[in-house]
Amino acid sequence: METVTNISVPTKDQVNAESQAIFNQLESQLGFVPNMYATIGYSSDTLSNYLAFNGNAGKGTFSKREVEAIKLAVSDANECAYCKAAHTAMAKMNGFSDEEALKLRKASIEDEKLNVLATLAREVSENAGRVSEESRQRFFDAGYDEKALIDFVSVVIAVTFTNYVYGLTEIPVDFSKVG
Repeated sequence: METVTNISVPTKDQVNAESQAIFNQLESQLGFVPNMYATIGYSSDTLSNYLAFNGNAGKGTFSKREVEAIKLAVSDANECAYCKAAHTAMAKMNGFSDEEALKLRKASIEDEKLNVLATLAREVSENAGRVSEESRQRFFDAGYDEKALIDFVSVVIAVTFTNYVYGLTEIPVDFSKVG
């Protein structure tokens, strides 16, 4: 049997100068460099591009609570322990309780608009981007438009990227773990 390469979370001195500069910015903004961002930092170009894309995903269309609803549902559908933990923490920072975060992950929250987003996010993730006409129509019936649909996809893609990074690396979760 061949040796399996384990992916470790790099320290600042194990990445290039561009990633080190981004790590410094993250430390000043967040107080630390999350393991996910550190791992993406193996590629400074990817880290820079991801942070810009993720920072703009859904901007102007969705509230922070709506973005977290989408990210929690996608992360649960993709079985990403890291992202479920990280986005549960983010959801709590945006006023959700632990119970509400769990309901968002399962697309069973009472808030109709949030549930439409969570349900569509799960369906998109579980079906390689394909959804039923009924699900798409519920999105529009909830008051969203075509711009919102495209912005919705950007949020799904942003979190799917980190879901996949975790799936390939299984780095340590540096947020409180959730079930």
